[in-house]
Amino acid sequence: MKARKILLPIVLAILAIVFFSVFVVKEINQAIVLQFGDPKRIITTPGLRVKIPFIQNVVFLDRRILSLDPAPEEVIASDQKRLIVDAFARFKITDPLKFYISVGDERVARSRLATIINSRLRSVLGKQSLATLLSEDRTKQMAIIQEGVNNEAGKFGIEIIDVRIKRADLPQANSEAIYRRMQTEREREAKEFRAKGAEMAVTITSTADKEVTVILANAKKQSEIMKGEGDGLRNKIFADAFGRDPKFFAFYRAMQAYETALIGGDTSLILSPDSEFFKFFGSVKSKPLE
Repeated sequence: MKARKILLPIVLAILAIVFFSVFVVKEINQAIVLQFGDPKRIITTPGLRVKIPFIQNVVFLDRRILSLDPAPEEVIASDQKRLIVDAFARFKITDPLKFYISVGDERVARSRLATIINSRLRSVLGKQSLATLLSEDRTKQMAIIQEGVNNEAGKFGIEIIDVRIKRADLPQANSEAIYRRMQTEREREAKEFRAKGAEMAVTITSTADKEVTVILANAKKQSEIMKGEGDGLRNKIFADAFGRDPKFFAFYRAMQAYETALIGGDTSLILSPDSEFFKFFGSVKSKPLE
């Protein structure tokens, strides 16, 4: 009974020592074994590892490619245009010991990297014009930024995999001013187009009116010419007919006069029987009554 009481604490102590002596390094991690804060070992391969319990402790660092999304930074281009640049970066811890000694943990590393990236953005992009920043040449500028950031990050045991710009926008006040300027410009162009359209409409209308007047005048002139030619031809026909048989012509004209004067209408004529108007009616003689 006494042996059991003595053996149980010993077993528990051994289990505690084993528990605090063993640790696992996962595939996504790399580890630094510290002894009273002093780095003793760097472990970069996964597996089961042993440390001195209660004397050594382990710091785990991520070995994956990590993302960094710093706050948007205002950049003044070489042509004094302001631009809000929103960039992001991807980095990897390549030297755990240097990383631990220089920055300690990932939170401090992100803060330092964000400062470096924003500084390089202002330094490199500030030497370029706004047109360059919005063109294909921006890729070249980003490569320069990545190289500069990598040189600084190498002091922390970090490798910069990539630096990119997500968005590059004008400040809100500038955007509103540009929008108003664009709106004013479009309104001015619209007024010019309307004015030119009205001017063209007046020109087209006046030209059409002029052409209508000319066409009507020419048509009237042509009709008068044709009418005159018709009257001349008619008079010629009458003259030829009168020249061939004056008596028949006089008779024909008298018949036309009779038709016009005597047929229909409410007009009353009082003429003498021996009037020249009735010369083709013959002599009027009374017949005796039988």
